[in-house]
Amino acid sequence: RMLTSKQRSILTALASQDCTVQALGKNGLTEAFVSKIEELLVHHELIKIKFLDFKDEKREISEELAARTRAELVRLIGNNAILYRQNPDPEKRRVVLQ
Repeated sequence: RMLTSKQRSILTALASQDCTVQALGKNGLTEAFVSKIEELLVHHELIKIKFLDFKDEKREISEELAARTRAELVRLIGNNAILYRQNPDPEKRRVVLQ
């Protein structure tokens, strides 16, 4: 399902306050990195990816990462991508969207 612009705004605000950050460095989009993002999405739902390298390809990498982890690419701000994936278990959801 696609996020509405209001939901994107809420998620962007939440990500700017308190969000788990994972840095993408010179190794790029490895299986280990994708697995780590998968794990973080399960626990946190909302995460930021900080691009230390591959800054020219950040949109393509972010979209691929979102597709591979079944997450939504909420927004790209500077060299940071915000990803969101709702936990399927309502008891474990940390982010509440209207």
